[in-house]
Amino acid sequence: MKTNINTYVSMIFLLVAGVSCSDDFLEDMKNYGEYDDTFYQSEERVTAYIDNVYYDFFAAFTSPSSTVVGSYKTENSGMTEEIGGMQDLINPTLTFFNADDASGYYGTRLEDKVKNEPYHRIRDCNAFLEEIDIKGEKLDEEFRNRAKGQMYYLRALQYFDLMRVYGGVPVVTEVQTPSATDESIKLPRASVTEVVEQIVADFDMAASLLPENWEPADYGRFTKGAALAQKARVLLTYASPLFNSNWDSSERWQAALQAALEAESQLTADGYGLYGSSAKDWEEMFLVDNSFCSEAITVQLLGSGNLSNYLNNSWEQNIRLNSQDGGGGQSAPKEMIDLFPMADGSRPTAANGYDDFLFFLNRDPRFYRTFAFSGRKWGYKEDPESVVWAYRWLDSNDEAHFSDNNQLSSPAFVRKMTNKNVTGESGFEYSGTDIFEYRYAELLLNIAECYAGIGDLGNCTAYLGKVRQRVGIPSANNYGIGTLGSKYEAIEACLYERRVELAYEGKRFWDIQRWMLYNDDASAGNNTCAVLGMEPINGTQRTGHFLQYNGVSVADDPLAGMREDISVDPDAGDFEEQLQELAGFYTDNFVLEELITPMDNVNGDPVQIDWKQNYYIQGLNSSVLTQNDWLEQTIGWKDASGADGTYDYRE
Repeated sequence: MKTNINTYVSMIFLLVAGVSCSDDFLEDMKNYGEYDDTFYQSEERVTAYIDNVYYDFFAAFTSPSSTVVGSYKTENSGMTEEIGGMQDLINPTLTFFNADDASGYYGTRLEDKVKNEPYHRIRDCNAFLEEIDIKGEKLDEEFRNRAKGQMYYLRALQYFDLMRVYGGVPVVTEVQTPSATDESIKLPRASVTEVVEQIVADFDMAASLLPENWEPADYGRFTKGAALAQKARVLLTYASPLFNSNWDSSERWQAALQAALEAESQLTADGYGLYGSSAKDWEEMFLVDNSFCSEAITVQLLGSGNLSNYLNNSWEQNIRLNSQDGGGGQSAPKEMIDLFPMADGSRPTAANGYDDFLFFLNRDPRFYRTFAFSGRKWGYKEDPESVVWAYRWLDSNDEAHFSDNNQLSSPAFVRKMTNKNVTGESGFEYSGTDIFEYRYAELLLNIAECYAGIGDLGNCTAYLGKVRQRVGIPSANNYGIGTLGSKYEAIEACLYERRVELAYEGKRFWDIQRWMLYNDDASAGNNTCAVLGMEPINGTQRTGHFLQYNGVSVADDPLAGMREDISVDPDAGDFEEQLQELAGFYTDNFVLEELITPMDNVNGDPVQIDWKQNYYIQGLNSSVLTQNDWLEQTIGWKDASGADGTYDYRE
């Protein structure tokens, strides 16, 4: 949607207060490319145009687990081990291959009216880039350059998400007049390589025009280093097996590595880097609000308060428990609880001392900042010392009761990126906590993976070590990583570290997709799970358990008085002693009980994940193919007439 820029709006990388422009601004811009010449003679109005495009791109980005520019929905995260519950594309009872079933993200035919869809957003960028140096020639050159840099960045970002959803798409870099008869605008689907080349060119152009840092009032706008980092992310995706049938070769990995190292060098020179030197710092960096944070390469700035023209953070409300007046909490599947390393960085196995009942003992410092569990301190403004409890018990009639009305389907629940200073009085839905879209730690992990891709195991290990060192994992045995024996072990180690460091930040689905980790399919040239020594996700399920009182059935909470003196706080000096006390309490009073209705179920029946090979890249929807009958359908999907698709996205 378009929004009136006179209001106070919040958008990615930008929080604009009191932007002033003509009340008929929307009327001025409703027909693409038709502007009064004076429109570009005012920095104020040009800035309003840019801010409006930002808003169209990112107004829906209110949760860190959401993905895809413009739409920003959480379905992709729900197809990973992070969140249980069936989504259509992993539902074994559903199969999609017809054009009617394909993604509608592509949008509809370009028309002379405003729509917030990918090619309409691209057109906003194209129109601006065509006009600003002509009609705005009297504007300050530095201002114009920065304005263009933001538009090149936005255009590249939109093409990147189109690529991740559809592979190759038509590349449009100038304003087209919608026409049913003009053959010149009937552009075919470009190859993935051609799309990547355009994205890289746009990010390079953006980097050449954008400043290293903005003035404090403009904090959050795209920077030179951000453009370089995004280019590195694109090239990493391009090097990955989804788009690179020859991924065992080092050529694309080397290009991605060069881009990532360039971004690292630029960002470091500009004052960016890992935030802090402890797990506590790691937790608190997410709460640096509307001001510079060295970790945040790109950040969604949000506003706090119950105002209709604010964008608030929806994550806080969703994951806070009922006892905190939140949305009920986000249960952590067992697969996530069992994922995080031990305190020394080793994998959580029985041989390494892991006990999945006392799962909170001796874990990676990030575990305690990512999850909460019964007995863990989890405060907020009105009750900073609050300790949460989420267990159930049965009465004499076998009726279930839940402590403090916290009806969780797991003994652990997500608390990452929550703010203990946010008020719960009127609900957490008005949280203004910013969302870090691209962190410096991710850039380091990208570099580590590129080194793995070219077989440089030493540098791969070193960069993984940087991420672990920051949160306080001991340096012994390469921070618990051990000695990597091959490039394939190194790639697996990178993917593992990303699952931990970037958990619940909207990154896991893209890693699964670009490495094709749902399945192996020899007929499609997909064998990455076997090569990397990883079990395919297909055939697995996200599992949960009740933390259940093990005593005699009673009507009232049997532990209400016994738990009062228990509080586990990772910031406390006697944290380890607190954990041991809690372990004794669990051993004496709880068991893990299977859920009545499994996390992954269809109509109450347990099911396993079943992602089909053709889902990695979506087909074009029938409405798109009907309106643009020259476009090829993707292989693995039927076109609008029911014929097999012919477009091959994999090179």
